[in-house]
Amino acid sequence: MKINGEIHYLWRAVDHEGEVLETFATKRRDRKAALKFFKKTMKRYGNPHVIVTDKLRSYGAAMEIIGNSKKQETGRWLNNRGENSQQPFRRRERAMLGFRNMGSLQKFSAVHASVYNHFNLERPIYSRANFKLNRTAALSEWRQLGAA
Repeated sequence: MKINGEIHYLWRAVDHEGEVLETFATKRRDRKAALKFFKKTMKRYGNPHVIVTDKLRSYGAAMEIIGNSKKQETGRWLNNRGENSQQPFRRRERAMLGFRNMGSLQKFSAVHASVYNHFNLERPIYSRANFKLNRTAALSEWRQLGAA
């Protein structure tokens, strides 16, 4: 994505259900940035069983340093969950016509992830009655958060 004409990269950690756990924006997409992102995420959520990435070499280099290189999986269609988590964010970014600085991008991505995770109820899995019940619970919790 572009911020004031400069390209920046948004890193996302997504769990096995498609919920965005962590977002992180950097100017570079190298080993140092990957290492910083992995350390930050693992400190907060613990050591994962499997890490699915695309085939960028900086991921493997960072995993070697951390010691998770055996847990990394790369391959065609394996990282679809991560790619699909990006779509609502891209839609919102286009509507806002980009960002002006890195801080506003970081704040927006953190808030967007929590709101999306809160209301993403996986509609096709549940019956209509359960969907309405879960949606009502999420909405009431959201209103309590807004009132505080």
